Amino acid sequence: MSDSSEPGPEPARAEPARAEPGRAEPGRPEPRPAVAASIWALEHAQDFVTVAVGVVLIVLAATLAVSGVVSFVEDLQKRTMVTASSNLLDRVLLVLILVEIVHTVVLSLRAHRLAAQPFIVVGLVAVIRRILFLLSNENTIPTAELALLIGMVVAFVAAYLAVSYFEKSGLEEDDAPPRARGDAPPRAQGKKNATGRVETLGG
Repeated sequence: MSDSSEPGPEPARAEPARAEPGRAEPGRPEPRPAVAASIWALEHAQDFVTVAVGVVLIVLAATLAVSGVVSFVEDLQKRTMVTASSNLLDRVLLVLILVEIVHTVVLSLRAHRLAAQPFIVVGLVAVIRRILFLLSNENTIPTAELALLIGMVVAFVAAYLAVSYFEKSGLEEDDAPPRARGDAPPRAQGKKNATGRVETLGG
């Protein structure tokens, strides 16, 4: 005998429709054909320029990486190992900055919005490059500048952790299924079901 109280299949949840480029959002009047065409042209031109900038940055990063390795081999023959390694590390950090900028370009092409983490990483790497330059310099290191750079490193790390935490919390709230009005929390429902089962067994 089948139990008629079995829950049926959950209804499919409708996904929100994405607004197409050049079209107005729901609840807003549609733009004129000339305005819509202008928006479409500007968005595609922006994507084209962004792709071109990304390609140029990739080529520049590859060129700097190869040039850094060649300079490192030449410095080993003329200078000390410490100096050659310091120059190579400076080139590597510069390449890392360019790669992070390219990552920002890719995110902009995917979501058409700017993310904060790549800019924070670029600033952090730039500050580290400056610190390494001061430490490798034979002249006297200004104490005030070094303290300011260390403070900037701490600020960039704290900003990166804060942005990552808030973005993770926002994603968890967006992924949580909406609860219908009048439904009890899961813990309260479990108590109610357990109570009902005991009463049934006792009856």
